[in-house]
Amino acid sequence: MVEALQNWAKHYSFTAARVHRPHSVEEVQSLVSGASRVKPLGTRHSFNNIADTSDDLISTEHLNRIIEIDRDRMTVTVEGGISYGTLSKHLYLEGYALHNLASLPHISVAGACATATHGSGVRNGNLSTAVTALEIITASGEIVSFREGDPDFYGVVVNLGALGIITSMTLRILPAFQVRQFVYQNLPFAELSSHFDEVVSSAYSVSLFTTWTSDFVDQVWQKDTDLDRAIPSSLFGATLATRKLHPLPDHPADFCTEQLGVVGSWHQRLAHFKMEFTPSSGEELQSEYVVPRHHAFAALSAINLIRDVISPVLHVSEVRTACADSLWLSSSFERDVVCIHFTWKKNWAVVQVLLPIIEEVLAPFDARPHWGKLFAMGADRVCGLYPKMEEFKALASRLDLGGKFQNEYLDEKVFG
Repeated sequence: MVEALQNWAKHYSFTAARVHRPHSVEEVQSLVSGASRVKPLGTRHSFNNIADTSDDLISTEHLNRIIEIDRDRMTVTVEGGISYGTLSKHLYLEGYALHNLASLPHISVAGACATATHGSGVRNGNLSTAVTALEIITASGEIVSFREGDPDFYGVVVNLGALGIITSMTLRILPAFQVRQFVYQNLPFAELSSHFDEVVSSAYSVSLFTTWTSDFVDQVWQKDTDLDRAIPSSLFGATLATRKLHPLPDHPADFCTEQLGVVGSWHQRLAHFKMEFTPSSGEELQSEYVVPRHHAFAALSAINLIRDVISPVLHVSEVRTACADSLWLSSSFERDVVCIHFTWKKNWAVVQVLLPIIEEVLAPFDARPHWGKLFAMGADRVCGLYPKMEEFKALASRLDLGGKFQNEYLDEKVFG
């Protein structure tokens, strides 16, 4: 190993023989052309080996420019390595916005879109649904362009790093907007039986946080764009918080975006954590399963039945929503979804035993795992969850002749 490299959580050590940090697209083309096995590497926020390879890693950390804002088409074109925090601040200063952000603004645009990472909101698609065009360096070193409406476009956006290295992406933008954030505490779990849709539709973006240790959802975070709406003191039995809170119990809320109804720009509210702070030491593992929204309460009830098994190993769970899209390997492909996220204590020996148990109780609901987080199921089961998987495999065969971008993860989880 030339360089010891770990992921953000510091529980996975990369096995690549070489790590490259090019400053230009031309350098990337040369590196890809000369490599036998190669993978792109973003901000290393994945919790599995999706971004690893035996040979050459190409970091996109220096490919982080904003190329153009097209005010007529309402798009922004960026290099793939730019972080959402950096992009968001620039868009805000220009008077524009993205439709949503993930919990952390530190992640790269290309990495988040390639794994169908999401924000929240019943009317909001995941982050990859903002993409209208992209350019990829394929196995030959050639740059290939795709635009919305092209036959292969819907297979290329959520690509798992299997098709090439993204050099640029064009995203839809909106006029800048303001958001205020409120938190409710102690929502009775039973209320979700009749009122789940009302709870998750109560604001532009809504997150539920629970430790699975009681009959209550610990916190409900509302990110509200209706600045004139009267804010009730209770929400189906949950009470409005009067102090700023962190999603994790007993953690200081200094790193969290502002709450208590303080109005601010979209880029300072839609993420849970501030860009200027590191929100965690990385002492955690993460898993997430995505189920159709009409199964929401049944799926959550199935998890609730095993809460005594999972809660001792858990920091917190987050429940969020996303609307249906047309991207082949998106976890929201052709269905409105609920995302059930687990932030685990850093105990992989126990977590890897729990994952098959969770997958078994969620199996009746066709739960799709988040591509960048920890899950146990293999390709035989994963592929059956995606109607367009065979088309994606055919696309990969065309763009990556010889399997230059394949790795152990893709062998186990996708190609079989």
